[in-house]
Amino acid sequence: MNFHILTLFPEMVLNGLNTSIIGRAVNAGFLSIEAVNIRDYAFNKHQSVDDYPYGGGAGMLMQAEPVYLAHEAVAEKILARTDTADCREDQESAAAVGAGMATANEGKLSRRIRTVYLSPQGRVFDQKMAEDLAKEDDLILLCGHYEGIDERVLEEIVTDYVSIGDYVLTGGELPAMVMVDAISRLVPGVLHNDVSAEFESFQDNLLEYPQYSRPEEWHGKKVPPVLLSGHHANIEKWRREQSIIRTYERRPDLLDKCELTEKEKKWFREWLEEKNEIH
Repeated sequence: MNFHILTLFPEMVLNGLNTSIIGRAVNAGFLSIEAVNIRDYAFNKHQSVDDYPYGGGAGMLMQAEPVYLAHEAVAEKILARTDTADCREDQESAAAVGAGMATANEGKLSRRIRTVYLSPQGRVFDQKMAEDLAKEDDLILLCGHYEGIDERVLEEIVTDYVSIGDYVLTGGELPAMVMVDAISRLVPGVLHNDVSAEFESFQDNLLEYPQYSRPEEWHGKKVPPVLLSGHHANIEKWRREQSIIRTYERRPDLLDKCELTEKEKKWFREWLEEKNEIH
C-alpha cells in the first residue's frame, strides 16, 4: 500500500513512521510512505504558503494553489503508475484472446484519488474506517496547519474528512501518523503474525481480552488457570467472555454495536445478575 502525506513538516512525519513495525514493513516493501512538502509548490521566493483570511479573524490560512499543485503532482504520479500497469494487463489480456489492444485507459485520468483531509470537523476515525481505507492501493493524506486550508481547494480534491477525536491539534501530521499506523497493520505482510490483526481491540466492536506472560505468578497475582490448561476451546470461550466483560466495563457504548450469540447473551445476563448489575 502507498501512503502520500501532503504536509509542511515532512521530517516530522517520516521520523515518526520510519521506525518499529511500520519502518520494517517499508523496508520489506509491504508499504510505501511518501511525505510531500507543500512548500515546494509555493510560488514565491520565501516558500510561504499562508495568507490572511478574507473577512478577518485570528491566524493565517493555507492558500489553495500550493496545496492543489502538490496534490496534482502526487495524483499524476499515481495515475501514471497505475495506468501503465493496467495497460500492460490489457495488452496481455487482449493477446490471450487474439484481439487488439483494449482501450481500458479511456476516461481514467478523471478518476479521483482517495484523499483524506485531517480535520476535527471530519468523521471520527475508527477500526471500520481503517479496514475500509486499507483496501486502497494509494491513499493521500492532507495535513492542514495554522487556521486550516482555503475551502475551495478542499472542495476540489478531498474525498474524505476525518478526525481522530474531539480536540484541536496544531496540525494534521499526528493524526496522519495515527491513521497510517492503524491502516498499515491491516495490510498483508506488515505484521509477522497476520492473525493478530484480526483479534485485537475493536474486532467485532469488542475490546481485546486481558493477556498474560511469564512468570505464572507476579506480585501475588496468578495467571488465570484456564490459560494454563491447554484446552483451546475453553481458552477461546474464556477470551470471548473476557472481551465482553471488558467492553461492558470500559466502553459500554460499543456493546450496542456488537453481535452476541443467544448463548453469549444468556451468559452475559447471568454474569450481570451475579454482579448485581441488573435487578
